[in-house]
Amino acid sequence: MAASLDRRLGMSDAVVVGLGAMIGAGVFVAFAPAAARAGSLVWAALAVAAVVAACNAVSSARLAARFPSAGGTYVYGREVLGPLPGFLAGWGFVVGKTASCAAMALTAGLYVWPEHAHVVAAASVLALTLLSVFGVQRSAGASRVLVAMVVAVLAVFVVAAWTIGPGAAGAVLPVSPVPSVDDEPWPARLLGILGGAGFCFFAFAGYARIATLGEEVREPERTIPRAVVIAISVVIVVYAVVLATTVHVLGVGGVAAGPAPVLDAAQRIGDGEIAPIVRVAAGIAALGALLGGVLGVSRTTMAMARDRHLPSRLAAVHPATRTPYVAEICVGAVVAGIVLVADVRQAIGFSSFAVLVYYLIANAAALRLPREHRRLPAWVPVVGAIGCAVVAGSLPWHSVVAGLAVFALGGVVYAVTRRRAVPPGVPSQP
Repeated sequence: MAASLDRRLGMSDAVVVGLGAMIGAGVFVAFAPAAARAGSLVWAALAVAAVVAACNAVSSARLAARFPSAGGTYVYGREVLGPLPGFLAGWGFVVGKTASCAAMALTAGLYVWPEHAHVVAAASVLALTLLSVFGVQRSAGASRVLVAMVVAVLAVFVVAAWTIGPGAAGAVLPVSPVPSVDDEPWPARLLGILGGAGFCFFAFAGYARIATLGEEVREPERTIPRAVVIAISVVIVVYAVVLATTVHVLGVGGVAAGPAPVLDAAQRIGDGEIAPIVRVAAGIAALGALLGGVLGVSRTTMAMARDRHLPSRLAAVHPATRTPYVAEICVGAVVAGIVLVADVRQAIGFSSFAVLVYYLIANAAALRLPREHRRLPAWVPVVGAIGCAVVAGSLPWHSVVAGLAVFALGGVVYAVTRRRAVPPGVPSQP
């Protein structure tokens, strides 16, 4: 029989885990493809992503308070909607967030040592997997340090951008034209906004980590909803300020032109003196998000293994550290393999599609909660569900096709495992 997890985390720990998962590689890379898709309306794309993320966060918080166990929407969908929606939610989270972890690791490699980005990414995955195996309390403490460092560097970047003009180095850098989408008719521009929102959503999607720690948070019914709301509110403000700053320095065309708009902007400020610390901060942020990703994916994997949708060995909890070490090691090994061959932008698009489907199921489950447990207006999960569906369908076609294929594969896995799975309403054996 698998052992249960220890409730070691308080409110501040839960908030920091969420911030560490959200203020990661996304803020350094997601605005470039978003601006390329949405053009000068990238602000609208960020706003759409923020609204969808906020609705998802509120729905997830209420569900986590009702079902305070590891597994997130896998558990919510299973108990409220039935076994198939629950399984597909868990499948989408595990697969999508595994791709997200790969994108985070690759971002760290590209910033820290671009000539050997894939090797650095794989080494980072293995190191942080070991950290998570040694205990979630230590992981939460590491996330706290990483968040503080990244926010401090972003603050320096913002202040410098608005107070220091371009120096000799910045003045000679070419100015990129505005993306051609600005010349398209309105239907195409609307599609660009929604597609850009899909890329921006990648940068928001870390708050699910808080819900997946439901068995390790003290007073989860009270702590998880508040932690989710606090974390996403902080991140919305941070992202808006960072986007405003990069557009101020580079223009929309400059933001869309390269894979690292924050670094490009830093190189234009003064003589590029702050560029090295921005480079380091991006690597640190990516590592923080990667750490949160390993925590979240491994715990959903553990929950699915408890219900016998995945091999039961993945539900094992280490007797000393009280962490799902087998799931963490397996997740780390898969991510390390992916980063050796993956493309970061494709990973972002695929991850966004899978995670948006995950939240579509979460909103549907929140809408089905009894009124006494829902404690939120019905329009919140409705807007969240519609937003997830529309934004997911507006991503690049290859991301949509790959995502649909993976969910179809998930349906096959469910059909094979459902006879031995734990029925809805029957507690999993912790």
